[in-house]
Amino acid sequence: MKDIKYYIAAVACLIIMVVAACKKNDGYNTTPISGDTTKPGVVTNIKVDNYNGGAYISYDLPNSENILYVLAQYNIRDGVKRETKSSYYTDTVTVNGFASAADYDVTLYTVSRANVMSDPVKVTVHPQTPVYQLIRPSININADFGGVNVQALNPLKKEIGIIITAFDATTNSMEVQDQFFTKSDTINYSIRGYSTDAREFGVYVTDQWGNISDTLKREISPLYEELLNKSLFSAFNLPSDTPIGYGWVLPNLWNGTENGDGWHTLPGNRPPFVCSFDVGRVYKLSRFVMWERFGEWAYGHGNPRDFSLWGTKVANPRDAQLPVSAPAGTVVGDWINLGNFHYPDPPSGSPPGSTTASDEAFVRAGVNFNVPFDAPTVRFIRLAVNRTWSGGDIAHVMELSLYGNPQ
Repeated sequence: MKDIKYYIAAVACLIIMVVAACKKNDGYNTTPISGDTTKPGVVTNIKVDNYNGGAYISYDLPNSENILYVLAQYNIRDGVKRETKSSYYTDTVTVNGFASAADYDVTLYTVSRANVMSDPVKVTVHPQTPVYQLIRPSININADFGGVNVQALNPLKKEIGIIITAFDATTNSMEVQDQFFTKSDTINYSIRGYSTDAREFGVYVTDQWGNISDTLKREISPLYEELLNKSLFSAFNLPSDTPIGYGWVLPNLWNGTENGDGWHTLPGNRPPFVCSFDVGRVYKLSRFVMWERFGEWAYGHGNPRDFSLWGTKVANPRDAQLPVSAPAGTVVGDWINLGNFHYPDPPSGSPPGSTTASDEAFVRAGVNFNVPFDAPTVRFIRLAVNRTWSGGDIAHVMELSLYGNPQ
């Protein structure tokens, strides 16, 4: 019995030691951890290195082991205060989120382990033009099919938000229609769902600190688009198309169901995996929605990862062996590359093969892809899958819906 009690006590002590060892220490816990209430000395030899929207402030710490962190307090715009901290183990504090390229006062304090603050030391920073203001001059907004298209450049690849507004006749004011956040260096996206009636649209840029640019406004009449009538579609089999397997047939690709049979190639083939079909009349395509195979196949198996659309309006187009990859606009025989597309990576950030519930829901909902505005009108389509999520020898798609303007 004594041995058992000793064992239990030893295990309990071990657990306590492990928990204590694993407890996070960020270097500037604000809970007093010292009884020394002496006011600490101030930072000296201060240097400022400004960058877009912020600054790095370096310094020398006073010679004291009782210091826990350095605190910087400042306003990023009128009425909005921020503070940042830097551990005793570094010699630089970062201040950021400033609304413009101007002089700002920053007050620095050293803070002891007893949570005692030093006398203040003021320093002036002059951040370079904030990223949201750098992006604003590059913004352009134009009519698109069923809505508007926004383009802009973000050369520093910083997280920003593009906010689109539109006039609402019910409220008689401009209302937010969409918010798009990205770090991409090139911004090009559309919002849809509007009639062709002219209305005022606006777009502005924001950042993670709530800074807002001025608004670009334009009166725009969205272009007409419609869902292509799938009852007019038909297979247009060509010799270079990839053989279809497992009893699935090409019309499954537009049979109106995402949970059943789709287009599925035979194993043992190499990319590009190609199918060809006739949409029944000539269209200026605007976009399409692709439903990949979900469930255990999501982000795996033969689901397309990179693919292209090829098209032509030639009355009876000839066969042509399509390349695995080619720039948009490339012409091969009667066929022209309408655009190259990448199926979005798992929204959860999980690697393919570790699909989460949110990833599954994303795949089930279908993914929208914009056809480049300068793509020519077409009647015949070829889907060419260049790479699947598994990198294997098959490809499959459950359903494809295309939108455009009949010509």
